[in-house]
Amino acid sequence: MVGEARRVNRADLGPALRALRQASGLEAKAVARGAAMSRSKLSKIETGSVAPSVVDVAQILTAIGVSEEVKAEYMAAARAAATEATAWRLYRRLGYHRKQQQVQALESKTTLLRLFQPSLVPGLLQTPEYVRAVWARKELAEEQLAQVVGARLARQSVLYDTSKTFRFVITEPVLRWRIVAPLVMVGQLDRLISVSRLPNVDIRVVPLSAAQNDFPAHSFSIKDDRLVTVETAHAELVVTDPRDIELYVRKFAGFRETAVSGNDARTLIARIRDDFLHEQETA
Repeated sequence: MVGEARRVNRADLGPALRALRQASGLEAKAVARGAAMSRSKLSKIETGSVAPSVVDVAQILTAIGVSEEVKAEYMAAARAAATEATAWRLYRRLGYHRKQQQVQALESKTTLLRLFQPSLVPGLLQTPEYVRAVWARKELAEEQLAQVVGARLARQSVLYDTSKTFRFVITEPVLRWRIVAPLVMVGQLDRLISVSRLPNVDIRVVPLSAAQNDFPAHSFSIKDDRLVTVETAHAELVVTDPRDIELYVRKFAGFRETAVSGNDARTLIARIRDDFLHEQETA
């Protein structure tokens, strides 16, 4: 472990992180690789020309290998702004595949992942064809599209780590939303049924027939009880205030209670899959 606890101001966070890295004896390229970011981004953070996000700081501290006491001090500074927004256009400029790599690094350190999705099949559960269809709508060059598809699919190996628990709640329209052709959607729904049988994965579906006391609004993901990421049309929000995290935990629990699970969920998914098959056969 590296360093002693000290008071850190958010404005001085970048240079303070550089001092920590230098004290550890690690080269910048090694820390950048461990933090799933480019060497140039780390350099900009360390010089203070780019303000690091909460996730950036957590990844850098983990890559350096600091004590829990030091980590607490630095994370407190990073959380000075409880909610951060990063516009999708900035991720596009940096490369969407790099964003996927950052998410993968974050998921690898998460023990309990809870994800609510009212619009799309969650990324960790998507088939290659579905992934490509989603990202093709970003009008990426073929090379960029191949990179982001590969990066998203690489994230899915974490599902087979039985030391982690995954709880997915999706709404029934997700299963019917025509992102891909009917026959491709059949394969996607079969994928959901298959993954739902993993011992550490719980996939639940909120049926349209269920009475609801809440509104879907948008997707969100809860990493342990540390942070929540929210996807809006223009940006990704990172929420770290414990009071706000608790709001999302309660919202997730409410939808989870009204969702069907286990064999009931698989039966619902299979019925919708068969509807797509019938449509394909009669087309």
